[in-house]
Amino acid sequence: MAYLLVILAMLLLGGLIWNYLRRSAPDSPPVSIPYRKLLQEHVPYYRALSDENKAVFEKRVDQFLHHTRVEGVGTTVDELDKVLVASSAVITIFGFKDWSFYRLTTVLLYDDRFNSDFETSGKNRNILGMVGEGGALQSTMVLSKPALHEGFANETSKENTGIHEFVHLLDKADGSTDGAPEYLLDRTHIKPWLQLIHASINEIKANHSDIDPYGTTNEAEFFAVVSEYFFKRPDLLKEKHPELFATLEEIFQQRLGD
Repeated sequence: MAYLLVILAMLLLGGLIWNYLRRSAPDSPPVSIPYRKLLQEHVPYYRALSDENKAVFEKRVDQFLHHTRVEGVGTTVDELDKVLVASSAVITIFGFKDWSFYRLTTVLLYDDRFNSDFETSGKNRNILGMVGEGGALQSTMVLSKPALHEGFANETSKENTGIHEFVHLLDKADGSTDGAPEYLLDRTHIKPWLQLIHASINEIKANHSDIDPYGTTNEAEFFAVVSEYFFKRPDLLKEKHPELFATLEEIFQQRLGD
């Protein structure tokens, strides 16, 4: 009898300790309800997801914004600005369950286009987005706020500046921003991918393609440009450029054309 009482006491004590630890453990930050509303209203990619995947997307947006600051330069930053920046990031890595842009600490939003010295006045202000390559900007991305918004507001376009710059970050993960994302594509598929890029660039130069001519700048810019197209207008890309579409599905581990 005494033995049974000891066992019962131990079980009771264990239950009390477990209940204390469970209640004392910090909860994951809840998804902000305004984020959910803003996503539904302003992010077409999110609207196309199942309810289950919407919940995952919301959580990853929240995680991004808990880790990365979004700050304004010559402009204010509101909740929508933050949601659009985070969505640009999450869209590109949504096919990878445990991926995040953990090295990116800051995204700066400028009130207009800027030049290579990050000036918003004077000549040659034609840059919409840029990823820091070293020094003080190594963990920073710079985006034009109007361009960021336009990429989501214009649902018929094939352009999205935020997505473009985050694709550059993914491309850079293997140490080189060269259009050949070795962490995302099987090594045996890198050479055929680069050959496809060069063939596609030649088609653009010959005016036989609807891909943004900016993609002819180099392999890295082509990868970023065609990725914008993939995430903005997947059905159109699948129809007009099926080989590019199939490879991008492989790269991003996402099926968007169904």
